[in-house]
Amino acid sequence: MSERRIPAPSAPGASRGMNRRALLQAAGMGAGVLAAGAATVGRVVAATGGSDPARAAASSADLPLTGGPDFPVGLYWPPHPYETTLARYQEITDAGFTFLITGNYQLDEASANQALDLADRVGLKVLVAGDPRVSVVAQHMTVTDDRSVPASITTADATDWIRSASGTYARHASFAGLSLYDEPGTDRFADLGALTGIVRSATPGLLPYANINRGNGARYTRFVRSYLDTVRPALISFDRYPFLTGGLDTDYFETWAIVRAAALDAGVPAWTYIQSTGFDGHVTPSASQLAWQVNVSLAYGCKGIQYFTYWTPDPARGEGYTQALITTDGRRTPLYDAATTLNTGWLQPVGRQLKPLVSESVQHANDDPLPTGTTPFTPGDQITAVTGDAAILGLFRAADDDGTRHLLVVNREPGKSATVRIGLDRSAVRTVSRFDPSSATYPRASRPSDLDVTLDAGAAALYRLSPR
Repeated sequence: MSERRIPAPSAPGASRGMNRRALLQAAGMGAGVLAAGAATVGRVVAATGGSDPARAAASSADLPLTGGPDFPVGLYWPPHPYETTLARYQEITDAGFTFLITGNYQLDEASANQALDLADRVGLKVLVAGDPRVSVVAQHMTVTDDRSVPASITTADATDWIRSASGTYARHASFAGLSLYDEPGTDRFADLGALTGIVRSATPGLLPYANINRGNGARYTRFVRSYLDTVRPALISFDRYPFLTGGLDTDYFETWAIVRAAALDAGVPAWTYIQSTGFDGHVTPSASQLAWQVNVSLAYGCKGIQYFTYWTPDPARGEGYTQALITTDGRRTPLYDAATTLNTGWLQPVGRQLKPLVSESVQHANDDPLPTGTTPFTPGDQITAVTGDAAILGLFRAADDDGTRHLLVVNREPGKSATVRIGLDRSAVRTVSRFDPSSATYPRASRPSDLDVTLDAGAAALYRLSPR
């Protein structure tokens, strides 16, 4: 998602030259909040022992959404406040989504609590974005105990504000965490890292969430590594929307390769956004293009899929939005049905298989010309050859490697079907079975032989390769 693409309405009177108190007042947080924060500093420090990020109490496996067996399927730009109803939230759940990020004018405590209340009732999780206390600190202030720094806030005060924001929503079972920042620049990494550490230590049951921008090449590699090293996030999420009016943006693969490598090195899950709306320079995706983005992302080790967007942004947002899953006036589009089939019939069951596994390799077979940043297929311990149409092969192992491998075969083409023959090493693979998403099982394990895989446009197949 993009703050430039869907900017939050500006606070009245906000400007770069605004002093700290005026900025807080513009965000709806005046002198009373300042006084409350100062009065409770001693209590907060005593209760938390400070907020050193190194004291983070939970790993990603212990947090909402990143932990547990279910694969997170999220959405951005939910129904606006006038359409935040039980029926609309049931509609989200019916489409196979497991969480949402607040937005679409849900920018205050009352609207966020309304969303959380409905999410409680339908079983969704919610990441709260736009809480004024969080936004002010994340976007405009420096977290430091050096009071000579302009527009600064002490660690204790920032901790108090995070506790205050979290406490506002804590009664809801659906409250999964706080969205701290969308697409931060490197100049905000240190402060975002401080806030992430505060959330991890002061509210260890919540997920501190942020999303970074897209990019390519060595510069983007440095950007991603700096983000992970400085912020020390519980996950890394990024957005890139590959279906342009001029065709497929093949730089998409390199972005995924960079994020995948960095996430594996850091030991955190990687999430992404998929394009589910049309806007300036980007087409409205088809059902096969939705599936293609999901499956390519899974092949690259993705552990969480998010849709951009669910509700179609209104014309006042700018950038020529066409249609998403739901139109501006609340009608379902064909993308809603496509996403429902994809999420419930494929992504949820397959994602549940892949979520606990470690991405071992991603290779492009028969892909000519080979896109920048991708790795060509070479024979390995399990797979000896790949012939036929172009495919992307994602190979996975368990964290406690017992020799079993899972192979995700993805049609490289989002617009046409493919047939691929995969040769297996019979000396290494004892049995092979194809995952059936309807039953969530691997039926009919058989002796290894060449796999003839026929895939619809944008589709994929998952196999389990048992070792000898």
